[in-house]
Amino acid sequence: MARIDSGNDLATAILQPGWKTNADGYGLITISAQFKTDQAGDFAPCVRGAEFPVAAYDYCTSHKNSVSWDHLGMANLSVDYVGIDPTVNAGEYTNPQLTVANVVVSENITSHENFLEAQANYTGVIAGVAYTPSPVGPLVDIKDPDDYIEKAGSPGTFIFVNKKNSCLGENGSCFEDETKGGRFVGFIDKDFPEFYGKTSYLSPTTAISGHVYVLESTLVGAFMSKLGESSGDQTWGSTLPKIVPDYLDVQSYMGTFGPVFLLSQVNVEDFGTIYKVNFEIRYSKQGWSDKVYKFNGVT
Repeated sequence: MARIDSGNDLATAILQPGWKTNADGYGLITISAQFKTDQAGDFAPCVRGAEFPVAAYDYCTSHKNSVSWDHLGMANLSVDYVGIDPTVNAGEYTNPQLTVANVVVSENITSHENFLEAQANYTGVIAGVAYTPSPVGPLVDIKDPDDYIEKAGSPGTFIFVNKKNSCLGENGSCFEDETKGGRFVGFIDKDFPEFYGKTSYLSPTTAISGHVYVLESTLVGAFMSKLGESSGDQTWGSTLPKIVPDYLDVQSYMGTFGPVFLLSQVNVEDFGTIYKVNFEIRYSKQGWSDKVYKFNGVT
């Protein structure tokens, strides 16, 4: 069949009826559109970052495309557009889409908040701070190399010793010495089967993961700059969007050791003229020590 040219020469791609918009409910708008053009014509809609040619949606830009080469020298362009609804956060970023996972993970028993000193809502301390030297536990090295004891049955005769009894605390706990800083040996007394041989416990852990689409690369940089930083609020001092949900119902944003939130992961994907930031936040009821983790001072 011969091609007959009449009317529009399709030198410029023409948007076809039936284009579709999709809103994800968080502010992200995507559009699927079809264009027709002459194979020797203008493929401008396929240029990444090109604006959608309808004024109401010109904040959406070309992200990806495909072309089918039709008969009679025609080309069909399938173009996907993406953008942020200007009525959501002024079009600067979408509302964060979040998932909260609550699990228990194994932690060393010595890290338990009730290990040395009794805390509220527990029936008793785990190990305590009052330790008594006892032959029940293993012998431990004496730190002072000049330690001597009087030989049994030979008054006035002293012999060098390099071992001594370890010390027992609560629930069969055993330490190198009676000082609070003595190294924990373990739970060694079989009279306390609840603790005997235990080295760990299950600690509740909350992880908040999610993603947000942002318009400006500066906001991407803000996320990156806060990686590994703790926070005493939901926005890291108004630097980031509100990425901690209200429904988490945290009683206090400050724990015993510091802020309860830590930005533990940031990944970035490029979608044309916007960016998808995937992040993860770790929540600790005791808080992240502000002597270990950077803290911006916002509480």
